[in-house]
Amino acid sequence: MLAKRVIPTILTKGRLAYKGKQFACDRVIGDALTMAQVHARRGVDELMVLDVSATAEGRSPDLDMVRELTAGCFIPVTVGGGVKSLQDIDALLRAGADKCAIGSASRIPDLTLLQDAAERFGRQAIMVSLDIPGGWPADAAAATAAHLERNGAGEILLQSVDRDGMMCGYDLDLISSVSHAVSIPVIASGGCSSYQDMYEAFIAGADACAVGALFAFSDETPRGAARWLKSRGVEVRL
Repeated sequence: MLAKRVIPTILTKGRLAYKGKQFACDRVIGDALTMAQVHARRGVDELMVLDVSATAEGRSPDLDMVRELTAGCFIPVTVGGGVKSLQDIDALLRAGADKCAIGSASRIPDLTLLQDAAERFGRQAIMVSLDIPGGWPADAAAATAAHLERNGAGEILLQSVDRDGMMCGYDLDLISSVSHAVSIPVIASGGCSSYQDMYEAFIAGADACAVGALFAFSDETPRGAARWLKSRGVEVRL
């Protein structure tokens, strides 16, 4: 059995980290590189850094920041935001990213890009962000995720838009439906408020939990989460 992962997530605009809330980010919470370095020193399973302004501003990822962030960093790093071409993906991987997150203003990203990226770089390097607003049926989300898997997605970042930053728990029905529809890893995102929420997401079928606000605004830590989950029978890395 593969170990479950707890993934600290940092939302950035330029070099600053922001607090997200239902996909709006207007509250600065610190320096993105400093936050990344703190997580790296803690030996987390993985780190995810998402530039929430790159696509809206029509620019490519900040490669200089990615190089600084990954220099001397010995944990896997996923980078997203502004990824719109094979050249962007190639540049990010050369800059030190281990995986690239492809997103879209719609729920279906550019499938040609997804297919070509999976063929050229391997699907293990390609994560697709599937952003689900409230009221969208879980079975429709599951069908979309399966479609993305068939077209080259190596992982699904399953984001509940309405729960994003609200610290009200993950959408367990959504996680269960999507996890049962695909064979690739599903990363639950949106709503984590406690270690218990992570546990419930894993029981629902998630392979990993993305966590933002909980680690930024409480004394809870990825290592603490791993120990708590391990004590309840969840296979995690310590």
